[in-house]
Amino acid sequence: MAGSYKVCVVGGAGGIGQPLSMLMAMDPNVSELCVYDLTLAMVPAEGVAADLSHLNMKCKVKGYAFDKDDKAIEKAGECLTGCHLVLVPAGVPRKPGQDRKDLLNINAGIAKNIVEACAKYCPEAVVGLIVNPVNSVVPAMCEMWKKKGLNPAKIVGITTLDVVRADKFVHEMTGSPMSDIQVPVIGGHAGATILPLFSQCQVGKTLPADKIPDMDKKVQDAGTVVVAAKNGKGSATLSMAYAGARLGKAVLAGLNGEVVQECAYVASTVTDLPYFASKVTFGKQGVETVHPLGDLNEYEQGRLNALMPVLKEEIQAGLDYAKENDFAA
Repeated sequence: MAGSYKVCVVGGAGGIGQPLSMLMAMDPNVSELCVYDLTLAMVPAEGVAADLSHLNMKCKVKGYAFDKDDKAIEKAGECLTGCHLVLVPAGVPRKPGQDRKDLLNINAGIAKNIVEACAKYCPEAVVGLIVNPVNSVVPAMCEMWKKKGLNPAKIVGITTLDVVRADKFVHEMTGSPMSDIQVPVIGGHAGATILPLFSQCQVGKTLPADKIPDMDKKVQDAGTVVVAAKNGKGSATLSMAYAGARLGKAVLAGLNGEVVQECAYVASTVTDLPYFASKVTFGKQGVETVHPLGDLNEYEQGRLNALMPVLKEEIQAGLDYAKENDFAA
């Protein structure tokens, strides 16, 4: 039996947000979709909602536009109240010459505006974050969420695109059916912190050992390839929307009582780091089980050892942000 869930896409009129909103409106578990964006968006949120409201699906769609200086905690009550899932493909892309700390301060501020409003209006919702740098923003938001006494299993960093890419590249190299390919991707969601475990996939483990480092790098660098191909006019928006919707679909299926596994970046105890991406099972409470990493081969173990200090530093930047900031009451 399909559920009747309310979903909000924050940044829903943007490059990721529009196709993500469309895919969520097509999910049979979604009965209500809120398209949330700023009044300065190139396409008005109400326009995206009007467009999507004509799909022959059960989903009701409504747009909400806010001024850039509006505080969501003061203005977004109607939009967020009753939400079961809030997807946040918001934030600014990194500009040339900008360091991660500058980007973190800007985007963590954008994420905080939304997540603190979720803490007030829909504290039971699962909040899926696609806000870069994910490795730092997710810990920052989750720690502030916990300070409010809320359940950390509700905050999820969306790393699904790394899995989607790894699966596709294995398919291209082997010709095996996509349905047989499931490569877990662990670690984080940037550069060398992205670690595809080809050895844990029935098809992936048939790849020649000398091809693995290149395949590994190809997954890590895939986003840069899209940025280059778009020639300064954007980044991975359509594939990101597809991946975000796949994760969103898994969360809603979990809420609906189905057992669904995806990789995601969450509060975790499977390594020495407090946040880590690995396979998780979604259930009635959001993240129900965070699965251990499983057996790694020698190459993967070496990569894991190398990425840990990098990821640790990026997590620490998020923890530091959370120490200095609190959600508004």
